[in-house]
Amino acid sequence: MEPLGLRTKEQDLILHHHERWDGRGYPGGLAREEIPFLCQVLALADCFDALTTDRPYRRGCDLPKALIEIRACAGSQFNPCLTRQFVAMASAFH
Repeated sequence: MEPLGLRTKEQDLILHHHERWDGRGYPGGLAREEIPFLCQVLALADCFDALTTDRPYRRGCDLPKALIEIRACAGSQFNPCLTRQFVAMASAFH
């Protein structure tokens, strides 16, 4: 039985969404295209959620500020091309 009923592909998605474009992420230190594409997308979505959602210790930020923070991480934390597309798509909702 797979943990939590998750298939291997789903487990890998969860496992690698903290990898960074520059290779300084974890757990595998994967870089650039070594990081599965869906993990790159999940990393952006997770960051966006973390920035914009209220937490017990701080209020979430608004969309423009979140997108500034995400844009600042393009090329280090996130795939720069994917980041541009994410920011453009999210900006369309503002």
